[in-house]
Amino acid sequence: MTTSTTNKSFKSAFIFLTTLFFLWGFITVLVDSLVPRLKDVFEMSYAKTVLVQFAFFTAFFVFSLPAGFILSKIGYKKGIVFGLLTMALGCILFYPAAEYRNFSIFLVGYFTLAGGITVLQVAANPYVALLGSEEGASSRLNLSQAFNSLGTTIAPVVGALFLLSDTVKSSTEIELLTETEKNNYYIAEAATVQTPFLFISIFIVILALVFLFIQLPKVMQESPKGGYLSLLKNKLMLLGALGIFVYVGAEVAIGSFLVNYFVDANLAGIVADNEVMMQIANTIASTFNKTFSNADPKSLLGIFVIFYWGGAMIGRFIGAYLTKIMAPGKVLSIFAFLAITMIFISINTSGLLSMWTILAVGLFNSIMFPTIFTLSLEGLGDLKAQASGLLCMAIVGGAIVPFVFGSLIDEFGFKVAFLLTIVCYGYILFYGRFKSKAKLNKS
Repeated sequence: MTTSTTNKSFKSAFIFLTTLFFLWGFITVLVDSLVPRLKDVFEMSYAKTVLVQFAFFTAFFVFSLPAGFILSKIGYKKGIVFGLLTMALGCILFYPAAEYRNFSIFLVGYFTLAGGITVLQVAANPYVALLGSEEGASSRLNLSQAFNSLGTTIAPVVGALFLLSDTVKSSTEIELLTETEKNNYYIAEAATVQTPFLFISIFIVILALVFLFIQLPKVMQESPKGGYLSLLKNKLMLLGALGIFVYVGAEVAIGSFLVNYFVDANLAGIVADNEVMMQIANTIASTFNKTFSNADPKSLLGIFVIFYWGGAMIGRFIGAYLTKIMAPGKVLSIFAFLAITMIFISINTSGLLSMWTILAVGLFNSIMFPTIFTLSLEGLGDLKAQASGLLCMAIVGGAIVPFVFGSLIDEFGFKVAFLLTIVCYGYILFYGRFKSKAKLNKS
């Protein structure tokens, strides 16, 4: 195969794989949009509400190594199709969960959905990293992850307008309804969740059929035996895995509780009384032919979560360039420092300044996952596929950190809880500086 043919094949594969990054980004954040709704529907504490995220991200810990094994047996193309169909099944399970208002079925659905995403993550992240030179791996993965962030940017709008757009009644209010009113309420409540996820499951099945017929280049060699044992002794890889753990944990903890944080800070009235803020909200909502004149406060505040995930998208496009002209470790440490600064300002101020600074954390989150991931894979050769499985296991941070975060909110409030995220970004700052120094010493 000639160089030009190889490059063309790599570009085609990159484009198709990028659709997967978009898809799992969109669905992951749509899960976040359900958190405040489920809290109201099942009248749960913050800590219990995070069981949704716990089920979702624990799947990464459970399925990452089996996903690597499955991919080695059936190949990447069939593995991707298998992952997509598993995701579709997870989405379909939301239908009976909403129909019967059964929280356990929701958790099973999320767990199944995340199992499918895990297969895609284990395959796609190292695959993109290997579609070219090792020096350009951070830049390529940042570019792919930028489209992941496009999905996470659109999802809060869909969530705010279709999942949070009506007021959920408390059990006391439901008891006051007549039997007919109760039935109508439950039907409407179920449809709010069922319709979006039914359309998503159909789209995923179509995408699986597309991947069934396309050609993907073979870029990975067979993983050596004893690779996992070797990796567990690799200090640099383990430091990177911890970086993935705290990054995903901090990002999900903040993203899941943004609406609740804004409600707790009484920002709904401030936003509603601010002409510019309402103009921003209505401009975004108008894309879906909606308006916020009589909106539920959670829906109004939820629309602004687009800036948290949208910042990550913009930052990744910028990061794809910055990691080409600067040491990736240095870029990582700068962004971690700026994330800490934004959180510190937010918890020590009020009103719109507090709101916009916490949303700005999304911008500085942007390059963290792809940069930590590729820095962790550096120099691992044929062990990269197995290292990817271990790194994807570390995504379980998205289950554990938000659970601790939610418990801290219940016990001490948001300001104390946010100190946990500062510790997480503090470690990422350390890791970025450590990798920069290690690279300087090597050169």
